[in-house]
Amino acid sequence: MNDTHESESLPHVVILGGGFAGLAVAQQLKRTDVRITLVDRRNFHLFQPLLYQVATGELSPANIASPLRAILERNKNVEVLLSEIERLDLENRRVCLSDAELSFDYLVVATGSTHHYFGNEHWRQFAPGLKTVEDATEIRAKILEAFEAAELEDDPNVINALLTFVIVGGGPTGCELAGALAEVAHRTLKHEFRKIDPAQAKVMLVEPSAAPLHFYPSPLPTKAAEALSGLGVDVVTGYHVTDVDDCSVTLKASHDASTRTIQTRTVIWAAGVKASPLGEQLCQQAELSPARGGRVPVQSDCSIEGNERVFVCGDLAKFDDPEKGDLPGLAPVASQMGRHAAKCIQADLKGKPRKPFRYFDKGSLAVIGRLHAVGSIGRFKLHGFVAWSIWLMIHLMYITRFRNRVLVLVQWGWAFFTRDRSARLITGPSRIHSQTSPSEQARSA
Repeated sequence: MNDTHESESLPHVVILGGGFAGLAVAQQLKRTDVRITLVDRRNFHLFQPLLYQVATGELSPANIASPLRAILERNKNVEVLLSEIERLDLENRRVCLSDAELSFDYLVVATGSTHHYFGNEHWRQFAPGLKTVEDATEIRAKILEAFEAAELEDDPNVINALLTFVIVGGGPTGCELAGALAEVAHRTLKHEFRKIDPAQAKVMLVEPSAAPLHFYPSPLPTKAAEALSGLGVDVVTGYHVTDVDDCSVTLKASHDASTRTIQTRTVIWAAGVKASPLGEQLCQQAELSPARGGRVPVQSDCSIEGNERVFVCGDLAKFDDPEKGDLPGLAPVASQMGRHAAKCIQADLKGKPRKPFRYFDKGSLAVIGRLHAVGSIGRFKLHGFVAWSIWLMIHLMYITRFRNRVLVLVQWGWAFFTRDRSARLITGPSRIHSQTSPSEQARSA
């Protein structure tokens, strides 16, 4: 009874979101005299940077996800709640959940981001993005079912459309997906079908800029384009999407009014992200103007203006670094912001001033298929096998639990030596017959 009473008298820190930022806050406060409640709609932490490998069958979801309770079981001051966040009440320091209400002394909002279709939400049903386990397994099924449907088809035009895969967005996710998908088609599935030749599949990467990974320093965007082309990816630059439906994607040139229509049954969206809906609530209550993509502007200590006990971290936050400018939505940024918010709470409890957040840029890497990656670490620009090796080590290091690191390492080793992607499972209801339009189905019949 005394322990319970003493615990309830401690400052209450509520963390919304069990991603990189949320977990960093909880871990940093592990030995601090506070009471922590972490709320998430899922019971697991997801290592999002490797979701594309689930989508292309190299890894299973369990390889890159860990139960939150298992991760935090030794953090005796942390309580984990599985619930939906319905409403924030900053004035009264309350969080209203679907089945409970929490009061807080400090609030850390780290609910991440979602897909951004730039006002064309109806494209979502035809062009899924990649943010969740469900997204990854849906995309995996969509890719594999396209090959299965092509095996059942006789019309060459329909087969061509089924075996044309379009990835929209030439950032890290788009490039990683394109390279992995090209390897699936041209290597993994090469001898597994009898009527079709999977190696004839077309993988197209659409990017409105002049090159994929255009924000990387020269010559890395050129090296990325060359590596993708070497894998058989058709890199389409200088075009943006104007329409997507169940059988085609329409592109418009960035430099003139010319258009291009691609017949395809599989479009994957990797063109942008926007803040989670909670960002809008925060901005309204704090009377802030949301930044681009609905992100919440934060001050130098990651708190929001007028609410120094409310922190926003990770993809949801708009932070302008004095030296590096607008910080990107990357896992290292989220983790460092989370740790800094926790340090600010610790400083408050000790009566010390808060320090401003400074992001330490450890570099950025994007893998492009087997044995090739590009990236920059400090002043060094890397590409090829060296960058790929560093990418492997860094991603293994950032995976949350040791068990998952071992599983991923074993899977990677198996896939490297055998080119086999053993997680090529089609789950959920079959959609093979919906891969063709009614008129095409009639012709095939």
